[in-house]
Amino acid sequence: MSLLVMKFGGTSVATLDCIRRAAGRVGREVAAGRDVIVIVSAMAGETNRLVGLVNDTSSMFDAREYDAVVSSGENVTAGLMAMTLQDMGVPARSWQGWQIPLRTTLAHTAARIEDIPTETIKGKFAEGMKVAVVAGFQGISPEDRITTLGRGGSDTTAVACAAAFGAEQCDIYTDVDGVYTTDPRITSKARKLEKIAFEEMLELASLGAKVLQTRSVELAMRYNVRLRVLSSFGDNDENTGTLVCAEEDIVERHVVAGVAHSRDEAKMTLVSVADRPGIAAAIFGPLAEAGVNVDMIVQNIAEEGRTDVTFSCPIDQVKGAEIAINAAREQGEINFHELVADIDVCKISIVGIGMRSYAGVAAKMFATLRDEGINIKVITTSEIKVSVLVDRKYMELAVQALHDAFGLEHAV
Repeated sequence: MSLLVMKFGGTSVATLDCIRRAAGRVGREVAAGRDVIVIVSAMAGETNRLVGLVNDTSSMFDAREYDAVVSSGENVTAGLMAMTLQDMGVPARSWQGWQIPLRTTLAHTAARIEDIPTETIKGKFAEGMKVAVVAGFQGISPEDRITTLGRGGSDTTAVACAAAFGAEQCDIYTDVDGVYTTDPRITSKARKLEKIAFEEMLELASLGAKVLQTRSVELAMRYNVRLRVLSSFGDNDENTGTLVCAEEDIVERHVVAGVAHSRDEAKMTLVSVADRPGIAAAIFGPLAEAGVNVDMIVQNIAEEGRTDVTFSCPIDQVKGAEIAINAAREQGEINFHELVADIDVCKISIVGIGMRSYAGVAAKMFATLRDEGINIKVITTSEIKVSVLVDRKYMELAVQALHDAFGLEHAV
């Protein structure tokens, strides 16, 4: 008997009608002869409501109790989904994270999965159960406390279950019908991709694309789990949506697969830092301890023993970065003349595995932005990515221009 994992996000289970629609999709897979593991998120808006209750209760909450509260939304959805399937005549049972048990690290609010025993659910399948409805986003710590996997963690639950149970595929149902070359809200020329490589999807997810959680793509790539992104609200067959797969499964492709953007970026510069061994560790160590997610880093050529160091981070972490850097300065670990924060920037990135074997991609990107009168503030590159920081007011223009320059509206 083949096994399929189906994950339904918050918008896909937002109401009882949505749950019935999703259950109908599950029922069709069961009728086709498959056993199914269904991963569900909380109903749309429910997690935000629960987080709000926590924040209103305590400004210095215990992370263990936060997880206990916030994880409850998935429990409700899992029970309702199982009941709906049972009402349709489909043998189904709901499972919370601790019942599997989905073992995680001790890091409450951002736990990582360590083990998913399969014996119990496989045993129930052998007894005639056709659908296991698993509450996503949650697990259990070594101390037997409920943990959560971070926002978007149900994607990670789905991929991890697909890997652990050896599923033939993991279908992610959401409010979009696949992965696009860029945000369709910015350009009408954005095109849905039939296939995209794991590495490309990982870069796009980390650079601002909201379709899949970054860690879920990391897991899929590590265990070679075929992912398919589908719409919960349209008619789907095996040829719809976007398949996220290994590079060798893609016969033909564009040099650039997509253009990503991140609006809420900030550029921070330490002006005239003492240039000495260990200065980078002295700067970025305190930032890491403060939980600041540093992305792009540039250090200028030193003159007379001084240099400028620039880095980017999410705009909502600027205050934390300033506190950490100034604290390090007061302790004598670093010295600089000024810390300058620019909160009016955005990050624009092009991504594509074809960039490995084609020269001139970065030059074409820079020339395109030049022709539009867009000044580049910071540049970083990797084997399959080029990212730049530009003024936020040019974000949409930059995305549209690059999408046109690389011909992404045309299928290969």
